[in-house]
Amino acid sequence: MSVSTAVADQTICAQLPVLGRDVTVPLVTGGEVTYAALDYAASAPALQRVWDDVAAYAPYYGSVHRGAGYLSQLSTDLFENSRTTVAEFLDCRADDQVVFTRSTTDSLNLLAGALPADCQVFVFETEHHASLLPWRDARVTYLNAPRTPQEAVATLEGALAGRDPHGPALVCVTGASNVTGELWPVRELAAAAHAHGARIVLDAAQLAPHHPVSVRDLDVDWVAFSGHKLYAPFGSGVLAGRSDWLREAEPYLAGGGASRKVSRRTDGGVDVEWHESAARHEAGSPNVIGVYSIASACKALTEAGFDTLVAREQQLIETVRAGLAEVPEVRVLSLFGDDAPRVGVISFVVEGWNSSHFAAALSAEYGIGVRDGLFCAHPLVRTLLGSDPQTQGECGAPEAAPGEKSLNAIRVSFGAGTPDEHVERFVRAVKELVRAGAKWNYRTQDGRCVPAV
Repeated sequence: MSVSTAVADQTICAQLPVLGRDVTVPLVTGGEVTYAALDYAASAPALQRVWDDVAAYAPYYGSVHRGAGYLSQLSTDLFENSRTTVAEFLDCRADDQVVFTRSTTDSLNLLAGALPADCQVFVFETEHHASLLPWRDARVTYLNAPRTPQEAVATLEGALAGRDPHGPALVCVTGASNVTGELWPVRELAAAAHAHGARIVLDAAQLAPHHPVSVRDLDVDWVAFSGHKLYAPFGSGVLAGRSDWLREAEPYLAGGGASRKVSRRTDGGVDVEWHESAARHEAGSPNVIGVYSIASACKALTEAGFDTLVAREQQLIETVRAGLAEVPEVRVLSLFGDDAPRVGVISFVVEGWNSSHFAAALSAEYGIGVRDGLFCAHPLVRTLLGSDPQTQGECGAPEAAPGEKSLNAIRVSFGAGTPDEHVERFVRAVKELVRAGAKWNYRTQDGRCVPAV
């Protein structure tokens, strides 16, 4: 189904059922309203389907891999079948490994620990901190923010051309920005990396919940994502891709499950034979429920159909962008421009407003949850805001009172579980706040703007 056909088919417009869709919250001005969760880029609500699957499994919970009992064997099958489900969801190659982790951050730190000696890493300053910061033991080249997809490819090619062609190299790139929502030219960047003898890892934390991710088609070497952005509960993640660097690296954690054989030496020490499979980096008792929830979410999204999901989300994006464009005081942040394809993540600033104050008013007066701050992507947000790159800041709001200038932005994000009414309420609230101001007084408390009582 083409996107245009899907958009025309009004039967696709119902959102997927998620937890919390009927939760009501109090308004500071009095009364209650159904909560509008528009912070999907931080954590998406769990799909009702995922929660139901987990609840059905919970009575059968058992330890995996080492239990002789029926529940342990059942849980082991479920755990390993989940690995197969994720591999199919990502369209992995036959010899790729799927390693279960705690999050995207955990996945990329695992890969950082598996880099060959003297590996050089290339990463754009536009990355989330999860993919910007793990490479502490490597030689890192940070690339400036590009202003077009073509410039991104050219910048990477220029940087790779100057590297040692005989040493190992890795490129780390996002699939969709957690700040602007813009899609990056992953396939072209992968081609550039491979042409220069480098490998590439894709941070798909913001891409996988919104678009299909094919390891084969994109030709990436690894992909990482988090369950809690993919409509699953917290505490689970995935690193999937080529096995050789992972197989040759020291285990991410040393302990039971990662070890195949442990024996005492005559000198009193121990010898350890580590697994060569994904278990090598999954020491300890794994998060079986978290892993199963990821697999359930993968199945639910696949069955819903990404053509349908993408088309509906595009409608929501157009509603938000058109509404914000009607407010001259609003500036939407973008690297690649208005025509760039994007997922449901939009960041903006409002002239005359401290971003924390604006977000607080959206919550307290309209029951709308958004995010304000630097979104754990400090260099990118500062570049987009034109602020001093040396200025200190936090992932949340810096100390700034209502009306004072802040070095942060506001982010609205949504996805498969977002009702039309939530984005319509958001657009209406933005217009009312800019036109008439807040109805309540606010103060700064612990670095955040909160309603005054």
